[in-house]
Amino acid sequence: MSPQTSLQITDISKDTDRLMTIKVEDLKPLPLDHVAKQPGPIPQAVTDKFVCITDDIQVLPVPVPKNRQEEEELVNKFLTGMRKLFTPEDNWTFLNLLEMSMNYCAKCNTCSEACHLFEATGGNEMYRPNYRSEIFRRIYRKYVKEEPLAAWRYGDIDLNWRTVARLGELSYRCNLCRRCAQTCPVGVDNALIAREIRKIFSQEMGIAPTEVHEKGSMLQLKTGSSTSMTGDIAKDNVTFLDEDFSEETGYTFNTPWDVEGADILLIHNAGEIMAWPDNVAAFSLIFEAAGLSWTMSSELAGYDSINYGVWYDDVQFARTALIHAQVAKKLKVKKIVLGECGHAHKALTVIADRVLPADLRIPRESCFPLLRDIVMSGRLKLDPARNNFPVTLHDPCNYVRLMGIVEPQREVVRKIAPLFREMTPHGVDNYCCGGGSGFAIMHRNNIGDWRNNISGRKKLEQILNAFSDCRGTETKKYVCAPCSNCKGQIRDMIEHYGLLESENLWYSGLVELIVNAMVEVKPGFIKWGME
Repeated sequence: MSPQTSLQITDISKDTDRLMTIKVEDLKPLPLDHVAKQPGPIPQAVTDKFVCITDDIQVLPVPVPKNRQEEEELVNKFLTGMRKLFTPEDNWTFLNLLEMSMNYCAKCNTCSEACHLFEATGGNEMYRPNYRSEIFRRIYRKYVKEEPLAAWRYGDIDLNWRTVARLGELSYRCNLCRRCAQTCPVGVDNALIAREIRKIFSQEMGIAPTEVHEKGSMLQLKTGSSTSMTGDIAKDNVTFLDEDFSEETGYTFNTPWDVEGADILLIHNAGEIMAWPDNVAAFSLIFEAAGLSWTMSSELAGYDSINYGVWYDDVQFARTALIHAQVAKKLKVKKIVLGECGHAHKALTVIADRVLPADLRIPRESCFPLLRDIVMSGRLKLDPARNNFPVTLHDPCNYVRLMGIVEPQREVVRKIAPLFREMTPHGVDNYCCGGGSGFAIMHRNNIGDWRNNISGRKKLEQILNAFSDCRGTETKKYVCAPCSNCKGQIRDMIEHYGLLESENLWYSGLVELIVNAMVEVKPGFIKWGME
């Protein structure tokens, strides 16, 4: 029996240096001439300070207990938080869904076959979705429900500080893509369990990755954006983009700000303004060309749709959702339209209904049906020949699998990209980019190695296979990835594997593809790399 298949549930509590090591020779082969390297070591300064006993990666900064008292405090805080998780007063947002996932798993492991992490690691037991969930269930039955003979009926578990620290770290070995929940015959949601474990650590123990908390949701609540841009700076930057792209495209446009009574409040992921300014400019150009009544907001967080709380913390989530809704109410807009950001869709159009009071339930919509309507209405003069290069479409999990927004973006691509081809599988069955649930913004230590080699491995395989008839440098190829998070992950993989140089492969969103086809715009809006 190989080490990766011999891992037992009870190993989680053992006094060992590592629960498991991922070996590159066990990874699923890629359709690419590339030799994977073992992830670099975690710096000594990190291992001295934080617990690093799960695998070769460290995401969750759990402080190393210095003595027996701190070990017990870690366990007791976790257990207190876990008990609160199963009370309606403290978890009215997700309790029903969580209890269903705790009580009805048939252990058929259908979820494992659906998980891109399990597949990428060659079936490593630690990455089996149900490995993490079963540990949590055993703790729940033995220590929270205190069921008689729980250890004998369901299997035993030793709850010590190593169990707690490793379980927290394992909750960050999941992209929360929910492909496992979709395939489960009874609807058990392993991603929800992972997310609720993260919630215990954040809300009850004050432990969360710095990228999503201090530098993420906290910074957004303080300055208005996780980029640290204030409203005035965001407005200045977008005004500069208007001027720059008006000159470049030959089409003059001006982004409207703080317009009371507009039909639409458009909220971007503010990261687009800095990392992908062509996306922000493309939206403004399209909306102006289509003659829409719309505005952006310079109010605190009104220009940044991110809500990282959706990945790890209900309180942070609620604070951000309330601000977004209050901005829309103040401007008296008819509806909020979300730009190309998957987790922002999930946060404000699905989960926000659980926390927003009635007077703040402003209509909230995805940008994709609106873009489809604009393109199909004939309001834009489009020449598909300008997109005469192979295009494939990535399906961001949060609005495709979760919300069922599958066809609008496809109708657009089919109309303006004559060489469009689907990934296999696609639509609601498509795979996560590998950067989901916050990983795309994590670059510290060796997390990038994990994203490029493991979590994004399946997506890379899909992309390369979609272009199997035009591999190499001769043909330009375009991955349409309409989500900020997904773009970040795909960008990093293109760079890591040198795919711009070896495959002439580039990526961006849907609106860039639309503007690239607009007759009134100078040709060449999309640029491959630094061309």
